[in-house]
Amino acid sequence: MSPAQTDAIVLCGGLGTRLGAAAGDAPKPMALVGGKPFLDILVEWAAAAGARRFIFCTGYKAGVVRAHFKPRAGREYLFSEEKEPLGTGGALKLCEGLRKSETALVLNGDSYCAVDLKAFLEFHDERRGAATVALAQAGGRTDGGFVSLNDDGRITTFAEKDPKGGSWLNAGLLALGPRVFAALPAAGPCSLEREILPALLKEGLYGFTTSAPLYDIGTPERLERFRGAYAGPA
Repeated sequence: MSPAQTDAIVLCGGLGTRLGAAAGDAPKPMALVGGKPFLDILVEWAAAAGARRFIFCTGYKAGVVRAHFKPRAGREYLFSEEKEPLGTGGALKLCEGLRKSETALVLNGDSYCAVDLKAFLEFHDERRGAATVALAQAGGRTDGGFVSLNDDGRITTFAEKDPKGGSWLNAGLLALGPRVFAALPAAGPCSLEREILPALLKEGLYGFTTSAPLYDIGTPERLERFRGAYAGPA
């Protein structure tokens, strides 16, 4: 399956409390980098690989995101708005009526890791697992979602905010198949990383490792670091 055949779901509904005033009046994923909202960088990156159908899982200041993404030839922008915080799993369940492709490409709206999306989806298709997670080198970080792999590339453990739980870091990019969506609860808050994926380890979850640096804009310091590193599209 190619990016053009895969819905890209962007999780962008968080409050962004750690980023605070650094985002101005905008929600965290709309913080400016190089004169453009961070979400633009994610969308243009995915679109350059072929993605054409984007579903934005919004929450806090959802109207700002909706107003920014105008209809564009060759692309479809759809919006799912949570009225109360639902977590990553809850947000994915809420947008289920908008999803068309069996496999979905899921992007965290506050992180960027320049993975080859075509190779990533091909890897997922070849393994035929329930999900594939892009994994970056931890680089000394002590927070985030840490992951362990076996010799076959299967994920054996997830550990949120615990660097002892694995040598790789969840890069905020996932390919999720039907078994993951079927495991989501019908309603209410739910964490994909803490509840759903760990429960599906026996279903076959795989890690796609990359040497590309992982950036996030979760704090003012990390936002400034990405602003310094981002050079714009090639």
